[in-house]
Amino acid sequence: MWGGRFTAEPDDVMQAINASIDVDRRLAEEDIAGSLAHAQMLAAVGVLTEADAAAIASGLNQVLDEIRTGRFVFSRALEDIHMNVESRLKDIIGEPAGRLHTARSRNDQVATDFRLWVKRACAAREQQITALIGVLVEGADRWADAVTPGFTHLQTAQPVTFGHHLLAYAEMLDRDRGRFADAAARMDECPLGAAALAGTGFPIDRDQTARALGFAAPMANSLDAVSARDFALEALAAIAICSQHLSRLAEEIVIWSSAQFGFVRLSDAWSTGSSIMPQKRNPDAAELVRAKTGRATGALVGLLTVMKGLPLAYSKDMQEDKSQVFEAFDALDLSLQAMTGMMATAEPDLARMRAAAAHGFSTATDLADWLVREANVPFREAHHITGRAVKAAEDCGCALWDLPLDTLQTIDARITGAVFGVLTVDASVASRTSYGGTAPVRVREQVARWRSRLAAATGDA
Repeated sequence: MWGGRFTAEPDDVMQAINASIDVDRRLAEEDIAGSLAHAQMLAAVGVLTEADAAAIASGLNQVLDEIRTGRFVFSRALEDIHMNVESRLKDIIGEPAGRLHTARSRNDQVATDFRLWVKRACAAREQQITALIGVLVEGADRWADAVTPGFTHLQTAQPVTFGHHLLAYAEMLDRDRGRFADAAARMDECPLGAAALAGTGFPIDRDQTARALGFAAPMANSLDAVSARDFALEALAAIAICSQHLSRLAEEIVIWSSAQFGFVRLSDAWSTGSSIMPQKRNPDAAELVRAKTGRATGALVGLLTVMKGLPLAYSKDMQEDKSQVFEAFDALDLSLQAMTGMMATAEPDLARMRAAAAHGFSTATDLADWLVREANVPFREAHHITGRAVKAAEDCGCALWDLPLDTLQTIDARITGAVFGVLTVDASVASRTSYGGTAPVRVREQVARWRSRLAAATGDA
């Protein structure tokens, strides 16, 4: 590749540390697409003859077929995907293959390949997130009335509906979907034609190659084009945040499916057993989703560290960008598939959730709200009155709604028998009718909104 300048072969260790083909072979489709677009453009502007361009296109398509069918032999001695493809192209068509690299460098070539790959991967994750949101929305519709405990600090706080709880994750995931879309929009510029760092003196048409590769426009600065990796960092940030959201849901699945909670039963397809304890049903898929968040976060921190302090334009450090990105996208791919499968088949124990929702004096806030609304008590005073009522119920070992009226009136004479109409868990959730609240009527409104949005996103509108 650079034999004219060097007279000795590189050391074996130098070859090993320098080679990237084991990682960047995943860019084969993008690399060949970029080369096809580049050759076509060079012919259009008269830098290549039509005959050479046709030979290059034919040879590249043969290389692509060999790669797709597993017949291509990758060589570490050729370092990377670019030189592996070019070397094989020369085997097939001979001398015209050497003209393909006119007016470009491996610097703009890899930047283009990598952007194409990440842009497509972002679109694929958007689709997967949309599918998971669809599962959550259907569950929300099915369990819009199902009462379950709402927690703060993992302590019983107020009753909510299970459908409302599921839609909280739909909202988080929709923001994740938006982050991938935003990242893809910002990386929708083509580096090809920036060459090594300064552009080229050949009369190339960068708009043509950008259009051919599906980019909105060429990048406006050649130095930026070959040295920028913020598109990969932004994608990794979107992966890390999405993984955090999946991890929170995974943690809840682990808790819900435990014998102590028993809120949800995972299907056999998404559970594992024990090699020694035959009674076990382990939520291993959820635990692995939770664990893969570490890979996503690590990849983001890793690439941030690689890029920190690099001078413009290209440095070999940047060869370390792809392995982390590939691994993070792969981990999110598996996590989204696993979470979609688990949530599509999980079955809640509605009776157990309802019983748990009634524990811990979860309707205490409803008593305070009733005092404010019906007895014109300032909320802070109502809070103290309710606290004394909770203490009385705790002392006698009963629920708030089981306290005798005379006991409540001893605490505050303004309490009447009408209060018992708001102290059940069903009355509590039904009363939370503010926009975004847990009331079944609001949950069903949100389900309708989500179905409309999902239909638009999938083209079924």
